[in-house]
Amino acid sequence: MFAKMKRLFLITAAAVCLAATQAAAAQTELTMYYPVAVGGPLTKVVDGMVEDFMKENPDIKVNAIYAGNYNDARIKALAAMKSGKPAQLSVMFSIDIYELINQDAIVAFDDVVETDDEKKWLDSFYPTLMENGKTDGKTWGIPFQRSTIVMYYNKDAFRAAGLDPEKPPATWEELVSMGKKLTKADGSQWGAMIPSTGYPYWMFGALTMQNGEVLMNDSGNTTYFDKPGVVEALQFWKDLGSKHKIMPEGTIEWGTLRQNFLEGKTAMMWHSTGNLTAVKKGAKFDFGVAMLPAQKRRGTPTGGGNFYIFKNSTPEEKKASVKLIRFMTSPERSAEWSVKTGYMGVSPAAYETSILKDYVSGFPYAAVARDQLEYATAELSTHQTGRVRKLLDDSIQSALTGRSTPEEALTNAQKQAAMLLKKYQ
Repeated sequence: MFAKMKRLFLITAAAVCLAATQAAAAQTELTMYYPVAVGGPLTKVVDGMVEDFMKENPDIKVNAIYAGNYNDARIKALAAMKSGKPAQLSVMFSIDIYELINQDAIVAFDDVVETDDEKKWLDSFYPTLMENGKTDGKTWGIPFQRSTIVMYYNKDAFRAAGLDPEKPPATWEELVSMGKKLTKADGSQWGAMIPSTGYPYWMFGALTMQNGEVLMNDSGNTTYFDKPGVVEALQFWKDLGSKHKIMPEGTIEWGTLRQNFLEGKTAMMWHSTGNLTAVKKGAKFDFGVAMLPAQKRRGTPTGGGNFYIFKNSTPEEKKASVKLIRFMTSPERSAEWSVKTGYMGVSPAAYETSILKDYVSGFPYAAVARDQLEYATAELSTHQTGRVRKLLDDSIQSALTGRSTPEEALTNAQKQAAMLLKKYQ
């Protein structure tokens, strides 16, 4: 009797092990890299969303790996691909599209989606956000942590300077005039700060568009760095510090600017809407959020990261990646992401959810970045993006620090960019 029971136990145990092994074998495993560009609790938010996805999809395991900033994420993802242990998907700069295509690293979503519902999903996002995700008639990137540049301002400082706290500057002229009233002679408070490290080309894209210019063509093979209107925009940026004295001369750090604003060291700052929730939680004063001021028009580039799927994934992994990306960009999850971070909801449907409707109703500033899409353009993105972007970044900083004039700096950058892009024309 004991022998029979022992035999039955062993058979049962073996069956359980076999079932577990088969279940594990049936599970698709994904590695996903993602960046954080503005600090704050974004890693917890992403990890929480991934955990929710795996609960709903127990047949898919996702290893979500925080990879540093955008540049770090691209470098790590491409290095993993070359090492033979690639990720299946990643959130990377929306402007990385040409580099990723040229390296044959990613697959177009049009070649992966299968159902009519999936194809409809590709057309569900804000068209302006898709400008950095489409080329050659195909969709290569899906918007996720997307932004525009907005102006944060200290309403208490406006009141103390005798300014109307409900009327932030709407033009360059008003930015200068109000900035002078907000700047304190002892240096304890500046009127405005625009960051010029980290992503100076991004801030410059806003200034150039406000002056009626863009930085590149739609094909990513021609830049316009030396056009008169572009030079004028850089001269204005420099003049804010050297001539109008409403901003520190030289460079201003991207990474510490938010803290400078929260500590009252500047009455206005230009920064990503991705900082909105952190500012909301950290500000000990009454603050406002506004669209960027206009010269010839209003303008800002879009910014942030898109989802990409790597080409050398298996068909099963690509299918699972699409499922994860659809989950992360669904209206409900996009709304949740926007509330918790300050990044935009990436589709009109996200703003129709009760989550964002209620949030915007109680906190209207959450809609500024979305409303500014009307005046937005694509972020600087070209072939040889990293090298072209560095040329522009260096020229901006050279002008702001007085090492060269804006015209000299941008003329030099344009010559070098033209050489890099010639073979793509």
